[in-house]
Amino acid sequence: MENFVTPTAIQRKPAWIRVKAPVSKEYQETATLMRTHKLNTVCQEAACPNIGECWAKKHATIMILGDVCTRACTFCNIKTGRPDQLDPHEPTRVGEAVGKMGLSHIVITSVDRDDLDDGGATHFAQTIEAIRAAAPDTTIEILTPDFLRKEGAIEIVVGAKPDVYNHNLETVPRLYSEVRPGARYFHSLRLLDQVKKIDPTLFTKSGIMVGLGETKSEVYQVMDDLRAANVDFITIGQYLQPTPKHHPLIDFITPEEFGEYASMARGKGFLMVAASPLTRSSYHAGDDFAKLKAARLKANAAPR
Repeated sequence: MENFVTPTAIQRKPAWIRVKAPVSKEYQETATLMRTHKLNTVCQEAACPNIGECWAKKHATIMILGDVCTRACTFCNIKTGRPDQLDPHEPTRVGEAVGKMGLSHIVITSVDRDDLDDGGATHFAQTIEAIRAAAPDTTIEILTPDFLRKEGAIEIVVGAKPDVYNHNLETVPRLYSEVRPGARYFHSLRLLDQVKKIDPTLFTKSGIMVGLGETKSEVYQVMDDLRAANVDFITIGQYLQPTPKHHPLIDFITPEEFGEYASMARGKGFLMVAASPLTRSSYHAGDDFAKLKAARLKANAAPR
């Protein structure tokens, strides 16, 4: 499968969204560690613009379940097609890598695996358990696919007790048929709502891209939908068109407009908000989560 859309020229990036090429020693060390443990990262597969900064800090989003996706979302640069068989040793390798990196927070994501009976839920759970064994002080954030038509999958993942459960809506409902043709907006909302109902102690998180042709009112409606599902954290970032064959970039959202989105999200009650041109699902995730944990501990310790 490929992402077939009418090819469009890629727009020149404005000054506020350009980043330096990764060259640091720490970046090279992180890259070597990922190769040594034969791990995939969404940082590389999705051509994330923040890879230099994050890898220099030894922050990474590890992608499990292979590097071939069974969906064909038109915004995404990850390969699509027939995936390889699951590697049963991958969870152990992930745990070992996280332990060696000495991370305080790790993000685990995956491709969609519609070919698997549980969509890869058991593999997620095994990976969480392996990280807990190798790095018990590391907090774990997962970014899962939608597990569409995979009954019981959400319960398996929630039962492994990650610290943050993230599932991205990616865009507004009107654009789903163009941007996420294999997904369903309200199914993704129900997933987030179900996670919170199964385990109210878990933090839930979701994110969208802007610049795909959405309106501000549609973005605000997504915020309302997420709050109705009791989602705690939201990320909003600029869509960047990977190749001319991907969904066209309609416009660049200015930093001032991102500031408006951030103010509105905080006003709607999200506990944590990240909204900027370079924001991605896991950008500064560990730093932000640490701040929230510290604030929660302070609140719990205060006299009542």
